[in-house]
Amino acid sequence: MPPLPAHPDPSLADEILSHLGVTEKTAAWGTLGTVRPFLGFSVDSDVQRLLGAIAGQGVDQGTIVDVLTNRTTEQRLRVAQTFQDRTRQDLLRSLEAALSGSLEKAVVALLKPSAQFDAHELRAALKAPGTARDTAVEILATRPLPRLRQCLAFYEHDFQVEAAEDVRSEVASPLRELLLALAEGGRESYSGVIDYNLMRQDAQELHENEQLDPDGGWIHLFTQRSIEHLNRVFDQYKGLSGQEVEDTIRDRFQGDAQVTLLSLASVIRNTPLYFANKLHQALQGPEPDHGVLSRVLISRCETDLLSVRAEFRKKFGKSLYSSLQESVSGACLPALLGLCGGEDF
Repeated sequence: MPPLPAHPDPSLADEILSHLGVTEKTAAWGTLGTVRPFLGFSVDSDVQRLLGAIAGQGVDQGTIVDVLTNRTTEQRLRVAQTFQDRTRQDLLRSLEAALSGSLEKAVVALLKPSAQFDAHELRAALKAPGTARDTAVEILATRPLPRLRQCLAFYEHDFQVEAAEDVRSEVASPLRELLLALAEGGRESYSGVIDYNLMRQDAQELHENEQLDPDGGWIHLFTQRSIEHLNRVFDQYKGLSGQEVEDTIRDRFQGDAQVTLLSLASVIRNTPLYFANKLHQALQGPEPDHGVLSRVLISRCETDLLSVRAEFRKKFGKSLYSSLQESVSGACLPALLGLCGGEDF
């Protein structure tokens, strides 16, 4: 496998970003993101602040975090490009040299296009054993189709191999077929029309199919039908079988198949709750999982992190913000709190 390029090809990033719609580029006011366009944004001022934070006596981590966690992806990329134009230095490399540990990793993630960050997380998940595969499911199942396509384009560009090829070589069946189906990005869009016949047909297919058939059944329905349709199918299924679809998954399947189908069911039922559960799990144990915390907060902060925060407080009885304060320490905490965006009382 060819080595990772020292820094992304700006032409690819520019090309992909140029095709993004407004809601994909940045969190507009009125969305459920916690990071929104900074109203007093001045690219020159931000460049000067970051330069001073890096070049002064000692690294001013507070300034770096303040700038990067209060700007949208589009604004951060403009700052990075202007920094390079003015100083002939790569901002990402400069910050990598100035920082370390989990804060360095979070800052590197913030300075990449969102889809490129996804691509690198997906690559790491496919090359790692065990539970890291859940990261692949998360990325492939929760990203909107335009961003998923951009992620796969970055993957092929940065690693000189298609993600599907890595899935085929690194992942065993039946998880392989599930990931390949998700990577195709073939999920139907909701038309607004309720197809009752198809709803009953799909519920019956789930009820009768006791295996993961790559060509149909559970894999096809969970990866191709619209989220709205599947929620109605789940209701129909309960009436037909007398139990929730999750209970059937636990009864019929084991190992990766069970874990992946349960994850997909959670995404289908309530995506913000799915991420709230991931964040809560990442905060358990003697050491928090900084990788999961950073990835989820960065990936949702411009879309629906307010909804994730609401689901977190509703289920766990405390706010995400206070949970981060209690469980996380060190230089990365201010960055995570900045992305979280505030307390929920």
